[in-house]
Amino acid sequence: MFLTLEGGDAAGKTTQALALERWLVERGRTVLRTREPGGSELGAEIRSLLLHGGAVAPRAEALLYAADRAHHIATVVRPALQRGEVVVQDRYLDSSVAYQGAGRVLDPEEVRGLSVWATEGLLPDVTILLDLDPVVARERRGGRAAEDRLEAEQDDFHTRVREAYLELAAAAPERFVVVDAARPADVVAAEIRAVVEPLLDR
Repeated sequence: MFLTLEGGDAAGKTTQALALERWLVERGRTVLRTREPGGSELGAEIRSLLLHGGAVAPRAEALLYAADRAHHIATVVRPALQRGEVVVQDRYLDSSVAYQGAGRVLDPEEVRGLSVWATEGLLPDVTILLDLDPVVARERRGGRAAEDRLEAEQDDFHTRVREAYLELAAAAPERFVVVDAARPADVVAAEIRAVVEPLLDR
């Protein structure tokens, strides 16, 4: 099973990925928890360039994310799925559509097509969208400095990203589940478990 968590910065994706991994392991599943970018050795180098390097042109940014994704799926995710493992992944192709498509104002269909080609069409069984108002996300971060270039973008960028995510979810209700991420982490985790549990028995 291939599960992805999506959402804006500070929505709690890492926290929920960890909680979901623990719960799945308790149920006897073998779990690979991974992320994009940075889920492979090559990906870690690309992640550093993308998030902590200098300015990157929007199209170059989209191509770097796609390069990371192509390698990550081929060398990490597909082998795990073939072994029968459950893959819990922080960000996937929907992030590119939201961040590079809407956020960077590129053509979302072109950005999506690039990722579909890079991954040979692999889509998740379910995508959990942790939906959070960008203003609330900024409040969650408090006074700490932004951790990377994307997090440092202005509110209008993050608003476009959120709107794009919600449009993606509305267009693919068979894959997406939208979860209100403004609630306490344990409440969000329980809702995610309720979504995933029936899928384990399929």
